[in-house]
Amino acid sequence: MPNDAGEKTEAPTPRRRDEAREQGQIAKSQDLGAAVTLLGGMIALYVLGDGILSKFMDGLGHFFGRNDAISLTPDQIKGSAYFAVRMLAGITLPIMAILVVLGLLVGLAQTGLLFTLKPLQPKLDKLNPINGAKRLVSARAFVRLGMSILKMLIVGTVAYLSINERLTQIVFAMNLDHWQLFGLAADLIFSLALRLGIILVILAILDYVWQRYKHEQDLKMTKEEVKEEMKRMEGDPVVKQRQRQVQQQLALQRLRSDVPKADVVVTNPTELAIAIKYDADEMAAPRVIAKGKDFMAQRIREIAIEYGIPIVERKPLAQALYKAVEVGQEVPPQFYKAVAEILAYVYEVTGRGPRLQRRPVPV
Repeated sequence: MPNDAGEKTEAPTPRRRDEAREQGQIAKSQDLGAAVTLLGGMIALYVLGDGILSKFMDGLGHFFGRNDAISLTPDQIKGSAYFAVRMLAGITLPIMAILVVLGLLVGLAQTGLLFTLKPLQPKLDKLNPINGAKRLVSARAFVRLGMSILKMLIVGTVAYLSINERLTQIVFAMNLDHWQLFGLAADLIFSLALRLGIILVILAILDYVWQRYKHEQDLKMTKEEVKEEMKRMEGDPVVKQRQRQVQQQLALQRLRSDVPKADVVVTNPTELAIAIKYDADEMAAPRVIAKGKDFMAQRIREIAIEYGIPIVERKPLAQALYKAVEVGQEVPPQFYKAVAEILAYVYEVTGRGPRLQRRPVPV
């Protein structure tokens, strides 16, 4: 079981994947696009073949069926040239469009939308002969060599079998007229190319699976790298702990300063505490001057007891104020009645007005 901190045993983090993608390091089979394009081209020729042949024959008839070829005027020659361009465009553009679309789709399926110039930037380490020798004897290089040899063997075998099953027709092809010979050659080439295309697509898919696996292995990280990555993404835990401590100290200092100014503290009773102050001369409505949850709520209650601030338990009101009102904000109108009843009760029981100064209660 690997315990070495330098061994890459951990799955790559999302940040590691994003950085590799920005550098152009993605899993991609160079053969898949070519194989799909070949197979798609053959299928396109099979589907569009009759139309292409018809246009080709019309073109031949236009050029070779004329009796006035010698006496053509410049305008007629120009018209014939335009006709030839249109004919060639009508034959080639549909096939080319299909091949371009297939190439784009295969590329997008493998890499998604990606535009980066990082792979084009010069790197000095690529000029290092030692690094070059390492790449030549790497596992990926041997796999590529093996795949190339396998493809040559399979392509040669398929070509041999395809020609062998038509050997009799090929031998007696000399007895065929030119149209029959053209049809036999076209059928033989199409059959061979279609079989090779299917085989190459299968091999290319296997190559892509290997590339994905190898890419995933290359992206794996050591335990120490994962820790450093988490520190960069989330911050050093020690620093974050110190920041939380400082923030908590500042919050306690604010509580020590603000809670004694409150007229009442509304509680949940133990989970939440909201300190409310109202000064009719300065405020349009009662204001939340401090609030806290759990430990901070406990500190608010302790300070309130120390300074003799009344504590009133109102669970629904405490929950609603804690969620709806931030420190320093006035109480929303929907809570006026409930807060007013509490303040009236507190002023009546304690005999204190909203502007009386609070002092610590002697122990």
